Amino acid sequence: MLLPVDLVSALDRVAATPRLLVTSDFDGTLAPIVSNPADARPLPAAAEALLALAALPSTTAALVSGRALSTLRELSSMPPSVHLVGSHGAEFDTGGQERSDSGNVPGFAHDIDHGLLDRIIAELTAIAANRPGVTVEPKPASVALHVRNASAADGAAALDAAREAARAWDAEITAGKAVLEFAVISTDKGEAIDILRDRDAATAVVYFGDDVTDEKAFRRMRDSDVGVKVGPGDTLAGYRVESPQDVADALAYLLQRRG
Repeated sequence: MLLPVDLVSALDRVAATPRLLVTSDFDGTLAPIVSNPADARPLPAAAEALLALAALPSTTAALVSGRALSTLRELSSMPPSVHLVGSHGAEFDTGGQERSDSGNVPGFAHDIDHGLLDRIIAELTAIAANRPGVTVEPKPASVALHVRNASAADGAAALDAAREAARAWDAEITAGKAVLEFAVISTDKGEAIDILRDRDAATAVVYFGDDVTDEKAFRRMRDSDVGVKVGPGDTLAGYRVESPQDVADALAYLLQRRG
């Protein structure tokens, strides 16, 4: 294990906080990026460390992902001791959470314009047709257009067409790595983390993320927190590692220090 010196110091500090919340994105952080999204699985060492952290006193662990909650639960195979938040903060696996803009998070069905959602699905499906590798992923409150497995030309054309179509949709657009997502309710990973923080009265938060959507979480990090960007790219995170294996190492180190 060879973690950045500044991150090691930050983990040493945060390990001593009275109530710790350890959170992570799923794809590209706990789990390596794969060509077929359905094949994504957490690195065993990372999963084991997160589970062990969740079992420590005054310590909470959670995954906060853009995946639909049901998909995140299936792919991560996490037990109830690790809280799951799906759809960029729109779906919680724990009851009683409140979002300032949409009421009770677990149901949130009253916020969804299903007619608009169906329209977006249909139009994105038409855009993906005859463009090999371009796929549409419907979620409970959003739709994602993936171009990771498409040719550069087909991917760019699909994204351009989706952006043009979205001019007529009242949808929140989030750009990620080789993906555009269109949500019919407002979603925010940072708000989701603050909900968890407040619920558990956490005195510090650790968050690992690799994508543009994780910047909403890094933006909400406080002085006591540790935000860790995984991989290259501009970021608001205070710390950086190169790969999901580094995330596993960091979680194992935090477990050692916290334990």
